[in-house]
Amino acid sequence: MEKPFLAHINTPSDLRKLSQDKLPLVAAELRNFILDVVAAKAGHLGASLGVVELTLALHYVFNTPDDLLVWDVGHQAYGHKIITGRRDQFETNRQLDGLSGFPKKEESIYDTFGVGHSSTSISAALGMALAARLNNNFKRQHLAVIGDASIASGMAFEGLNHAGVTDANLLIILNDNAIGIDPSVGALKEYLLKVAEDSNLNKDNIFESLNFNYSGPVDGHNINLLCSELTRLKQLKGPKVLHIITTKGKGLKQAERDQIRYHAPGRFDRATGEIPEPSDSLNLPPKFQDVFGKTILDLAHDNPKIVGITPAMPTGSSLKYMMEVYPERALDVGIAEQHAVTLSAGMATQGMVVYCNIYSTFLQRAYDQVIHDVCLQNLPVIFCLDRAGIVGEDGPTHHGLFDISYLRCIPNLTIYAPSSLSDLQNILYTVQKELNGPLAIRYPRGRGTTNQPLGAYKEVRIGEGKALLRGDKIAILSIGTMCHNAANAIAITKLQVGLFDMQFVCPLDTNLIDQVLSNYEHIITIEDGIIQGGFGSAILEYISTTNYKGKVHLMGVDNHFPSHGTIQELHDLAGLSSSKIAHKILALNN
Repeated sequence: MEKPFLAHINTPSDLRKLSQDKLPLVAAELRNFILDVVAAKAGHLGASLGVVELTLALHYVFNTPDDLLVWDVGHQAYGHKIITGRRDQFETNRQLDGLSGFPKKEESIYDTFGVGHSSTSISAALGMALAARLNNNFKRQHLAVIGDASIASGMAFEGLNHAGVTDANLLIILNDNAIGIDPSVGALKEYLLKVAEDSNLNKDNIFESLNFNYSGPVDGHNINLLCSELTRLKQLKGPKVLHIITTKGKGLKQAERDQIRYHAPGRFDRATGEIPEPSDSLNLPPKFQDVFGKTILDLAHDNPKIVGITPAMPTGSSLKYMMEVYPERALDVGIAEQHAVTLSAGMATQGMVVYCNIYSTFLQRAYDQVIHDVCLQNLPVIFCLDRAGIVGEDGPTHHGLFDISYLRCIPNLTIYAPSSLSDLQNILYTVQKELNGPLAIRYPRGRGTTNQPLGAYKEVRIGEGKALLRGDKIAILSIGTMCHNAANAIAITKLQVGLFDMQFVCPLDTNLIDQVLSNYEHIITIEDGIIQGGFGSAILEYISTTNYKGKVHLMGVDNHFPSHGTIQELHDLAGLSSSKIAHKILALNN
């Protein structure tokens, strides 16, 4: 029996020593290696399985790392990591102090550009290509691998528009599999589907119209065909597009059949491919995402003006529940955060009650639209900021750490952070009854802290916080679910410590703060976001207008990008775990 190939491939140069007829065998080994590790350790799965042949063909034909390869989005780059010197470390993927789940410049010379948000590859690779020309390097190749869902983003179109009027040595590989995390949407997706079915459409191709040399579509799982076509394109000058057709999840029947669930399935049974249900699933609290999705669906039954909007995250945000019942009122607009925000603004001008659900980290991509199109006009758009705070293994590109800081400075915007599932339910109910301006609701990824049934809707009093515990020396002012960490910390210390769930960052409950200032020597603010300009800063700004003689201590994420790891591990490193908060309390009490 022939010896395994993958064990001897430490760099792409090792791969290039093989004869091309051995590449299908390497592909089989690489696919199995990815399956073995992800089954045991969890992580993203379907995207990397779908580009195994492409990954090998690119590194076989092109002289990486001298030729520059940019992945878009990075969760399809597992195979790339494995054959670029990280095979033996790959089982640490997404773990604290282990490999990042995405390409990362600091990790390897083969990771030419850090990626996590989508649709950046064309602009980045074009920048590299234009820089090469300025440096009189006319031989280096520049490759951007982008999915069909990502290429529909506005930024990708901006890159295409620019690249088409250059003579840059740029090759865009369009990985067409009709799905991102959820199925791809939009007119471009429909166009690509028609191209794949009718080669006559190539005569009037959209990419040819933008001055690209277009080829395809070709079978993205035929490694010999890929190598042949890439070798041909390597000789052509100027911007080029290679359109390949792949199957997300290729090689695992369950992943091919259920591409949404197997995008990032967690641990699964390697032998059967099945994902086990948690043994205590019936006793687990609901997820914040599901409370959002099911609540707005329930509200939509009675309020025909309710609309839900998401940029390509209907499953992750749980807007899918409303999409199934009211498809004309629950809209997936694709990977287009800027469009999602201004679309919401336009609908709000016509009296619609718009819940615009965007992950906290992705709202950063639409900051101008939040300011200019929503808040400047004081339009009643409801931003539902999913995945706020530290999100865990996805790491620095996905942590929702900056939303408080970057939103708090915007006039007219109310910012609310529910500490419980019922609070989220109640704010969603309250604002659909009457809202006079924009509102942002930030809530974390995952489950609540209690599995008690949600009760009847109650109205939230805008701008009011809650006194949870009374004390005699130290008071903690928390925002969002950090109140649970703080409550656990107080229980550890067995001290009489005040705990106040402020609920609103804007407007602050200054009446409640005044009570705290009158009764406590030390005030601790706790937030699961960046300290600079955040919730604690808002408290300090108010206190600076008073005669308070005590001390204020800010706890949150200091000015850096936290790595990847479990939420508990990252909370501990940031000083936000219950044990670290308890240590702070005890130190102040002495």
